[in-house]
Parts: sequence; C-alpha cells; structure tokens
Amino acid sequence: MTLAPETTDLKVQLLLDGTGDWFTVCDLTLLTPGRGVAALLPDGRQAAIFLDRTGRLYAIDNRDPFTGAAVLSRGLLGSAQGRPFVASPLLKQRFDLESGRCLDDDEVAVTAYEVRSAGVAV
Repeated sequence: MTLAPETTDLKVQLLLDGTGDWFTVCDLTLLTPGRGVAALLPDGRQAAIFLDRTGRLYAIDNRDPFTGAAVLSRGLLGSAQGRPFVASPLLKQRFDLESGRCLDDDEVAVTAYEVRSAGVAV
C-alpha cells in the first residue's frame, strides 16, 4: 500500500523585495527540519528555505557570493553565539539566517527574506 504525502493548508511564503507581495513557495510539510531546499522566485533568483529543529523558518538568497554557485540550500545549519547560520557546502563561509550577513567576512552578505507559514486558499 502506498500512502499519499500529508499536506496541510499551511504554505511557506516569502515577502518579495520592493513589491510588498507574499510569494507562496511550497507546502510547509515538504520541509525537513535541519535541512534546506531551493525555491525559484518569479524574477529568476533562487531562495534557500530552512526549517530549523524548533520549527522556525528562514530564507536567504541561495547564491554563494564567494563562488557564484546556487548551493546555500545544501549547507549545514548551526549556531554561533546564539545566532542561527548556514555554512556554505563549498568554502564553508557561514551566513546568518536572520540578517544574511557573512559571519566570516563583514563586507559580504546575502539577501535575507521575511518568511512565514500561512493558510492559503486554493
């Protein structure tokens, strides 16, 4: 017997820059705590979406500014001095998940998106 994946009415949404519009990315149940996923945005950019083990959502740009590769969604989650971060899987620079700031180079940052889970009428 094959079971259908559980779905909910809760969707992961990102607040898009400059538009004030919320963009629906995926069903909340598709996220695995402690792992990231990449999402294609309407303007062609990618966002890396994370659900931590406490249930908090984060979203940052998926492009690693040090290599140009869209890989941050595959990075390792951690925390430093109480700040959640993702470490790039390539060169291991750490990016603060709340601000997008690189913890290893003060002059570098990625876009951090406001993210929420919300009920969406389909």
